[in-house]
Amino acid sequence: MTTAPHFTVADSAEDPDADIWFAEPAGFTAVPLDAMLPEPGSQAADDLRTALAPFLEAALDGMARERFIAQFTHGQRLLAALTEAGTVHCSIGLHRDDVDAGDASCGRPLLSFFTVSWRATAVSPRAVTAARTVSGLDGQARVEFAELPCGPVTFSEAVHTPGAVSGIPQMPLVQFRAHLPHPDCRQLAVFTLSTTAVGRREQYRVILRRIAALASFDNPLRPAALGRGDGG
Repeated sequence: MTTAPHFTVADSAEDPDADIWFAEPAGFTAVPLDAMLPEPGSQAADDLRTALAPFLEAALDGMARERFIAQFTHGQRLLAALTEAGTVHCSIGLHRDDVDAGDASCGRPLLSFFTVSWRATAVSPRAVTAARTVSGLDGQARVEFAELPCGPVTFSEAVHTPGAVSGIPQMPLVQFRAHLPHPDCRQLAVFTLSTTAVGRREQYRVILRRIAALASFDNPLRPAALGRGDGG
């Protein structure tokens, strides 16, 4: 018996200014960028303070509250940096490692981070733009070109290790990217999936490719209400 896939349509799919629609698999939770980065003095800023109040009240002491505020502020800075770089959507993935039933690590939580960003490009055919995005990558990066329903797409994959002076834990990080040129030939959508679970790169590679395969630059809800659309 084949079970029909279940889709949930996000509110952003109905945004009249949306330029792209895509579907995320189960296990991903969107980070509300607008709510996390409100304008000072706005209603959204008041709402954020109200939402954070229970966490601050639950802190054991003043030092714990200060640590929470510092960590939250650091997270806001990271999100602000992403939005300044053109990121319009991000989500956190949490999945259980169930690949090897006999492995001691089976069942551990696996974290990932998915973003959608826009980049301006020189006007050129979409296939040329897609190829250009990966032309300067390191020779060890894995690169592939594909024709998907949304058009030509290039995939790239590389493992990075943060430097000791970065302040970030020196754990290998694998990043998968899908580069999707827009039909207007003036901009490019970049899907990025990052995780420290390097040993599960094959599974994460499949996840990003499925997301890219379902992406559309035309509203899929217009002719028929099918699919989980996240406008960006």
